[in-house]
Amino acid sequence: MQIKTQPFTDQKPGTSGLRKKVRQFQQPAYLETFVQAVFNTIAPCTGKTLILGGDGRFYNREAIQIIIGMAIANGFAQILVGKGGILSTPAASCVIRKYQACGGIILSASHNPGGPEEDFGIKFNGDNGGPAAETLTDAIFQQTLSIEHYLKVDTDEVDLDTFSTTQVAQCKIKVIDPVSDYADLMESMFDFDLMKSLFTQGNFRMCFDAMHAVNGPYAKEILENRLGAPTEIVINEVPLTDFGGGHPDPNLVHAHQLVQRLNNLPAGINPM
Repeated sequence: MQIKTQPFTDQKPGTSGLRKKVRQFQQPAYLETFVQAVFNTIAPCTGKTLILGGDGRFYNREAIQIIIGMAIANGFAQILVGKGGILSTPAASCVIRKYQACGGIILSASHNPGGPEEDFGIKFNGDNGGPAAETLTDAIFQQTLSIEHYLKVDTDEVDLDTFSTTQVAQCKIKVIDPVSDYADLMESMFDFDLMKSLFTQGNFRMCFDAMHAVNGPYAKEILENRLGAPTEIVINEVPLTDFGGGHPDPNLVHAHQLVQRLNNLPAGINPM
């Protein structure tokens, strides 16, 4: 379906993509116009694979459903989306390369706060897994200034919380494990056996504060499940749409719970 739209003049992305307030992205056709500009720039999309996911912030799930409908209409043959709509930027890079996708759309505003009145972001990573080059982001911006319509199909919402494969028209939509491929990559690059030995030493303790952001599931899998760290090592590990009312920026101001734990360590314990 071809839907008429009008250009927006404020959609110039940087290497970290387009970041605005949630309310701005919720404007009629605002997200759709930018996504169509991306698809127009990387066209033809027919027969290609797209990776899709985000950091779990407010509007993440709604945006994913919109993008799925648009990707189908633009001819993609396959969409791989992280379960729960979750896919960190490094994990998306890994999955793009592993499955030889043409690129990925990542919904993230990095350390910016999340929630209905806070920030949202969208960026495109190319087939090498890395951020879009400036020439590509400039081309996307030029598309946003002249765009007249976007493409979208009406389809049932994809169940993002269940591993599944759904066929819609020519497109296969797969809900994938957002963590396993990235954890496998890390295990292939680092000596996990040697790292495991740290946790058998009585004088080694650590704490990882995920701050209710996207890194929680990855920390749980790598530190606890694969390296055998104690189950209480990762705190605030469940991604929340507003990051638990906090600000997912790992500094002394926002990671106060982590700092408190560090300051209360028993004497003689190595904090690192």
